[in-house]
Amino acid sequence: MFRLTCSVAAPIALLMAGCTGMAQTSSSSMPASSSGTTFFVTSTGSGKGADFGGLAGADKHCQTLAAAAGAGNHTWHAYLSTQGAGAVNAKDRIGAGPWRNAKGVVVANNVAELHGTNNLNKQTALTEKGDVVNGRGDTPNRHDILTGTQTDGTAFSGADDMTCGNWTKSGAGSAMLGHHDRAGLDTSPPALSWNSSHKSRGCSDPDLVATGGAGYLYCFATN
Repeated sequence: MFRLTCSVAAPIALLMAGCTGMAQTSSSSMPASSSGTTFFVTSTGSGKGADFGGLAGADKHCQTLAAAAGAGNHTWHAYLSTQGAGAVNAKDRIGAGPWRNAKGVVVANNVAELHGTNNLNKQTALTEKGDVVNGRGDTPNRHDILTGTQTDGTAFSGADDMTCGNWTKSGAGSAMLGHHDRAGLDTSPPALSWNSSHKSRGCSDPDLVATGGAGYLYCFATN
């Protein structure tokens, strides 16, 4: 709706100063700038399979990609859990939300919503550049996202490797994967889970590709 508050008797002033109150547009309908991005799927992997040099290296990968896309004003963490002594839950290291993609669309308002009824799918789980990530049916399929996490965002217990050696392996081992597009051959829960669908075949780049991925991560702004 337009609201004209300039005097029609002052056309010169109108041209020089503009009209106040014209084109009142809600900021929520405008595309977000990259500095407003608080969630993305990485556009590249580590180059070494699931080996990021641990959580710190994975966080650095998120931070580097975010900075290159103009969103380096936030502190970024990878959505990853670890196992063993001092195990870390992915849900505890990503801040409080809300989280928006590069187009300004909210994928979740808080941690509880993220692990409940969120808005995360192929159309919203965009890269830091705002690109759609290939999913099931695309060539190549890249819907497997590394998480090492249970559906509630917590770490796995037990000796079974679910984190490729806490994100230090690029050969033998395995990691839990999520499906960013919520699609898969098995349509029963939890196969379509965004964060906990199935294990990888191994920890190398070829193994991750073979199961439908490319070693991508979910990255969340913690502030």
